[in-house]
Amino acid sequence: MSLKSGIGKKDTKMRIRAFPVTMDERYVNSIWELLKNAIQEIQKKNNGGLSFEELYRNAYTMVLHKHGEMLYKGLRHVVTDHLVIKVRTSVIMSLNNNFLQTLNQAWNDHQTSMVMIRDILMYMDRVYVQQNNVDNVYNLGLMIFRDQVLHHGQIKDHLQQTLLDMVMCERKGEVVDRGAVKNACQMLMVLGIDSRTVYEEDFERPFLHQSAEFFRLESQKFLGENSASVYIKKVEARINEEAERAAHYLDKSTVNPIIGVVEKELICKHMKTIVEMENSGVIHMLKNHKTEDLACMYKLLKRVDGGLEAMSQCVSSYLREQGKALVTESEDVDTKNPINYVQNLLDLKDRFDHFLHESFGDDMKFKQVISSDFEYFLNLNLKSPEYLSLFIDDKLKKGVKGLTEQEVELVLDKTMVLFRFLQEKDVFERYYKQHLAKRLLLNKSVSDDSEKNMISKLKTECGCQFTSKLEGMFKDMTVSNTTMEEFKNHIQAMGSNLSGVDLYVRVLTTGFWPTQASSPKCTIPTTPRQAFEIFKRFYLAKHSGRQLTLQPQLGSADLNATFFGSKKEDGATSTLNKTSSGPRKHIIQVSTYQMCILMLFNQRDKLSYEEIQTETDIGEKDLIRMLQSLALGKLTQRILVKEPKCKEIEPTHIFSVNDQFTSKLHRVKIQAVVAKGESDPERKETRCKVDEDRKHEIEAAIVRIMKARKRMQHNVLVTEVTQQLKSRFLPSPVIIKKRIEGLIEREYLARTPEDRKVYTYVA
Repeated sequence: MSLKSGIGKKDTKMRIRAFPVTMDERYVNSIWELLKNAIQEIQKKNNGGLSFEELYRNAYTMVLHKHGEMLYKGLRHVVTDHLVIKVRTSVIMSLNNNFLQTLNQAWNDHQTSMVMIRDILMYMDRVYVQQNNVDNVYNLGLMIFRDQVLHHGQIKDHLQQTLLDMVMCERKGEVVDRGAVKNACQMLMVLGIDSRTVYEEDFERPFLHQSAEFFRLESQKFLGENSASVYIKKVEARINEEAERAAHYLDKSTVNPIIGVVEKELICKHMKTIVEMENSGVIHMLKNHKTEDLACMYKLLKRVDGGLEAMSQCVSSYLREQGKALVTESEDVDTKNPINYVQNLLDLKDRFDHFLHESFGDDMKFKQVISSDFEYFLNLNLKSPEYLSLFIDDKLKKGVKGLTEQEVELVLDKTMVLFRFLQEKDVFERYYKQHLAKRLLLNKSVSDDSEKNMISKLKTECGCQFTSKLEGMFKDMTVSNTTMEEFKNHIQAMGSNLSGVDLYVRVLTTGFWPTQASSPKCTIPTTPRQAFEIFKRFYLAKHSGRQLTLQPQLGSADLNATFFGSKKEDGATSTLNKTSSGPRKHIIQVSTYQMCILMLFNQRDKLSYEEIQTETDIGEKDLIRMLQSLALGKLTQRILVKEPKCKEIEPTHIFSVNDQFTSKLHRVKIQAVVAKGESDPERKETRCKVDEDRKHEIEAAIVRIMKARKRMQHNVLVTEVTQQLKSRFLPSPVIIKKRIEGLIEREYLARTPEDRKVYTYVA
C-alpha cells in the first residue's frame, strides 16, 4: 500500500539555518554578564539556582563566535578580583589567628569553585585554549591563587615560618596539627603544576636548611653527653622519625633529602669521632665483645660514603695491634710455646669471624681486611710455619685428651685457615714432613684416617706437588709392613731367632723422608747390630742396586730390664733389709740412642759422660738430651743415677743404674726431652736448606715460562715467576734476578743485543 504526499518535492528538503556570522555587541556583553554573575555566585557558594546547561551553552556561543579571548580575559579578571579582594584579605587578617586553617579553607574553596567553572567553560578549554596555547581554566585559577594569595609577601613568609615552626615543635616533643601541615604541603605541590618548584622554593629548601642547623647543634649535644653506642641509637631513632614525618605529612619526595641531611650532619661530619670515641668507640666494642653495638654502628655507617672505610680501618688497626702482640718475640711463655702461640691466633680468628658474621653481615670489605691483617702479622714471625706444624703435630698425636675425632677435625680446619695466610708454605712443608715422620715412625699418630685427611686438606689447598712426598711416606709404611712379614717368614725358614732380638725395620725412600744426608754416628750394640745385618742381607738380596743406611735418630727399642733393689751394706738395720724386695722386672720403652747408652751398663756399673760418649759415638747435643731423660726426667722414669746431683751434665759426671727404680707399670715409657721447636742453629740450618730448595724452584719456574714465551722483558718475567710461586713462597725480585743471571751463565737464557733487559730462551 502506498501513500502519496500532497506536498511538493521542494518542500521535502531539510534546510539548516546558519548561525549569524556576527553577533550583536550588546548581546555578547549580556552573555558575558550572565556568565560573570554565575562565576561570582559559584565563588560565593551560591550555585544552587544556576542552570549549568544554560551557562555551558552561553560560553559555547561566545567561543564559537570568536569571543573566546574576551571570555578568557574576563575569567582571569573575575578570579583575580575575588582572590585579591576577598580571599587574600581574609587570609591576611588571620595571620595571628587560625592562619593555616583559614588558608587551607580558602584553598579548598578555590579548588572546588575552579572545578565548577572549568565544567562551564569546557568548550573554551577544548577550542580557544588549544588554539592559542594558553593555560587551561583550572591551571589559570591555580596560577592566580599562587601569585595573588600564596606569594603575597606577608602570606608567603608567614606560611613558610608557620610550617617550619610546627615541624620544630614536633621535633621537641610537642603535639601539632599534622593534618593542617599535610594540606599545606599538598597545596604547594599542586600549585607547582606538574613540578616541585613551588613546594621546593616555598618550603623544602628552607626546611632542609633549618634542619641542617638543628641537627648540627643536636649532634654536638649528643656527642658531648653520650657514649658511641647511645649516640648511634639516637641517630637511628632520628632517621626513622624524620623519614616517618616526611612520608606522613610532608611530601614523600622529601624523605630522601631530609634523611640525607640527617646522615650528613649526624654521621658524615662525626664519623671519625664516633669510630674512635674513647671508652665507647669501635675498639672499646671489640675489646668488650659488644656485638650488637658493632652491628648498629655498621648499619649506620653503611648509609654514608666512606663510613665503612673509616670503621674497617679502625677494626684493622686494632686487629693488627692484637696480632702483633701475639706473634712478636718476647719473654712471654705463650710466644715461645708453639701450641699456645697458634691457639691464641685461632682464638683471635674465631673472635673476629664472630664479629664478621654477627656484626658486619659477612661484608666482603671486612672479610678482606681481616684476612689481609692476619696474613700481615702471621708472617712477621719467621717461626710461624714451624709453630703451625707443631700445633698440628700436637693434635694428631696419640693421647690428646679431651678431644673427639670431630673436635680434632674442626681444629685442623681452623689451622688450614691460618695455613692459607702463610707466605712461606714451603717452610711449613719441610717442618710438617719432619713431624709426620716422627709420628709415623714412633707410632704416635692418633689414626691413619686423621693423617690422610690432613694431607687431603693440604692437597686441596696446594696441589699434588705439595703432598706427593707426604703420600710417599705413607706408601713406605705400607710396603715396610709387607717386607717385615716376608722377613719373619724368612727367619722362621732359616730357624734363627736373631739372638733373642725381635727386629722391626722400616725402609724409608730417601727422597720422601726428612732423613739426614749423612747418617748420624752411633755405635749400635753387637746383638741388635748383627740382627740388622741379617735383615740387610735379606733385603738387598731381594732389591739389588739399593743401599740401606741405618738412621738411629728415628728408631726405638723395648728392653727387658731387671732391677735388683738397694744393695745390703754393713751396719744396715733389719728395716733396710725389709725394704729391699727381690729383683723387679720391667720392659723399658726407649729410643735407639737410649738403648745404646743403657746396654753399656750390662758390662759396667758406673760410667762417666766422657766414657759413654766414647763408647756410643753419639753426638754431644743428642747424648745430653738422652742422659737428661734417663737420669733427670720424672721420678718414675729415672733409670740412671747421676753424681753429682745437679741439672747440668759435665764430662766428668758419673752415671750408674738406679737399682731402686720402681714403677706401678710393667711397661715403662721413657719420655725423651724434646725441644718444643728447633734451636736457633737448627732453625738456621733448616732455613739454609729451604733457601737451597727455593733456588731450584725459582730456576724451574723461569725455564718453564721462558720455554713457553721464548722472549720476555725482565719485569714481566719477574711478575710471572712471583705469580707462579706465590702459592708456596714469595720470592724477592733480587733473588729472581740472581737466578736469571745464573741461568744466563749456564746458557739456558740469553740477553738480546738491542735491549739487555729482554731475555730469550736458548733451546
